[in-house]
Amino acid sequence: MADLKKAAENLKARGFSVQTFQTAEEAATYLNGAIDGKTVGFGGSVTLRDMGLYESLSTHNSVYWHWQGTPISTGEAEKAQIYLSSVNGLDEEGDLINIDGNGNRVASMLYGHEKLYLVVGRNKLAGTYDEALWRARNIAAPKNAQRLQTKTPCAVNGDRCYDCKSPARICRGLAVLWRPMSGMETEIVLIDQDLGF
Repeated sequence: MADLKKAAENLKARGFSVQTFQTAEEAATYLNGAIDGKTVGFGGSVTLRDMGLYESLSTHNSVYWHWQGTPISTGEAEKAQIYLSSVNGLDEEGDLINIDGNGNRVASMLYGHEKLYLVVGRNKLAGTYDEALWRARNIAAPKNAQRLQTKTPCAVNGDRCYDCKSPARICRGLAVLWRPMSGMETEIVLIDQDLGF
């Protein structure tokens, strides 16, 4: 079983700020206190949704999220001071893996914000890079395809990536963060609880 403590140590060694919490509730309370009076963009994330962060942060920030009525085409989330999302996979060495269809989420993890927060449940953690990538492709992607009700083989069968040629394919780009991007503070919020896909 992958070690959350080891991942936290390696993320810190790579230059990321890291906070670790036992529960999603504790992490949500921390984020609600840390982010105040800012413009905040959300990337598509079941983890963030299930933590109720949009609702709590919206009471004292201007929050933009295409899942809550702000279309991706407006670009408000992508121009925000703060950006929050999750990851599809994290390995013990500190590689943060994301797969995206539109590119808005991974682009915002790479550029354009004062600060990036990535909120990661323990179920996203794998021992090695190859295992984390496998998890992103064969667990997270099919579940997201099912959530979006696509007609791709992974959504229909729900078991793995088929590397399909479907026009409905949601796996179109891969981004891996090895270190924080230059000029953008990046904080990883690790939670010792299963969250999201």
